[in-house]
Amino acid sequence: MGRESSPRPNYEILAFITTDKEKVLGGNALSLWAKDEKTAEALTVDVAKALKADVVQMRSGDYLILRV
Repeated sequence: MGRESSPRPNYEILAFITTDKEKVLGGNALSLWAKDEKTAEALTVDVAKALKADVVQMRSGDYLILRV
């Protein structure tokens, strides 16, 4: 059995990337502020490749970099 047998999701948020300075908070995950959407997208791709991780774009336009 794989991950489906675990009642709790097993993932780690490695980074949070946003264009809104108000959303940059502390915590375990790396929080990065980008000046515009194009920069945020490029930064997300580069960081995700470096960490060998997955990317999720939220409805707000912010990005999460996750390791599953």
